[in-house]
Amino acid sequence: MTSTGDVEGRAGPPLWWGRRRDFVGDVVLGGLSAVECAWEGVAFAREAGVPVAAGVLFGFLVGAVLLVRRRWPIAVVLVGIAVAPAAMGFLLGVVGLYTLASSEVPRRITGTLASMSLVATFVVMYLRTRGDADEQTLVISLSVFVAVALTVPPVLFGLYIGARRRLMESLQERADSLERELSLLADRAEERAEWARKEERTRIAREMHDVVAHRVSLMVVHAAALEAIAAKDPARAAKNAALVGDMGRQALTELREMLGVLRAAEKPARPAALAAALVAPPATAGYPHVASFDDGPSLEELEALVGQSRAAGMAVEMLVHGEGAAYAAEVEQTAYRVVQEALTNCHKHAPGARVTVRLAHRDGEVAMQVENGPCDGKAAEPGLPSGGNGLVGMRERVLGLGGVFVSGPTDGGGFKVSAVLPAG
Repeated sequence: MTSTGDVEGRAGPPLWWGRRRDFVGDVVLGGLSAVECAWEGVAFAREAGVPVAAGVLFGFLVGAVLLVRRRWPIAVVLVGIAVAPAAMGFLLGVVGLYTLASSEVPRRITGTLASMSLVATFVVMYLRTRGDADEQTLVISLSVFVAVALTVPPVLFGLYIGARRRLMESLQERADSLERELSLLADRAEERAEWARKEERTRIAREMHDVVAHRVSLMVVHAAALEAIAAKDPARAAKNAALVGDMGRQALTELREMLGVLRAAEKPARPAALAAALVAPPATAGYPHVASFDDGPSLEELEALVGQSRAAGMAVEMLVHGEGAAYAAEVEQTAYRVVQEALTNCHKHAPGARVTVRLAHRDGEVAMQVENGPCDGKAAEPGLPSGGNGLVGMRERVLGLGGVFVSGPTDGGGFKVSAVLPAG
């Protein structure tokens, strides 16, 4: 990996320079400053009575100090102040003050050095231009003007450039931070979307199991009864055949509605829906449910559900305790599905057994229980397949709403399924 400003296939900038153009710029400025100070060193050597070559070499070395202005700006300014009495280092002083003001050096240090440079420039200018007493006011005014002109503008410009650079760095850092946050939010939205798809697949499987298992189980029971009585009791056989047809049509209707929702769910989510996934609960993050709870079965349909099992030859007793209340749609649908699946299991595993369905309306909750007695040994086994997902699906439904689910064998040799759901 190359550093900032590098070009692929070339070496990066040397030493402390961040970019090659910074290095080139400082070399040019250092060269100009060295040439200027070397030229001014001639006059300094004559005034000091030293060899001209020594003055030129001294000036060249002083001017070349500007090359390290980015690394040691304080040293550059101090050198400029030190050589001010020698009347050399104009470019060195101006660029040094600008670099110092635009760097990360504390402001109190910048102010101190700028003040020292201002005073040094004023003193040197005054000593070189002083004349008669009548001209003192003009000399002082000229010295102040030159000192201010050589000190204040580079300091102010450096402060401006430094503040602008820090602002740009802050904005860039904020932009990078926002980009990282957006990337994390996008990943989180994708995870939520995947979670929502998984939940919908589970819900679809549960709904398909409830609809198909119950309807088809009753159809198989009626078909078996129809086969047994077709020759003996044609009227009852015709009634059973009509029931089988009705249940088949009901199953097809429910499956058709479910498949319609699935086709709608296959449409790609709009960008607004994906944006909502960042803040909405995963179950509602742009992915529709299999069916609206408001369109599902309710507790009022339990009587019809029990009636279908009675029509299939099952001895079912339904007991209702307490007065019904207005429950949430998902609560009523879940209660209905629990009773429906429990009755389906009775058809599968307890043919000929007596079944009791209890529904209790309590304060803030609704409870249901389906209990079957021991199987009647004389009853024919319907031969219905079992996938082993019925109890699992009931438990998931009930626990998903914050309820309690219990199932297991009874002391009398039967089986019991109990569930309690909060009313809200």
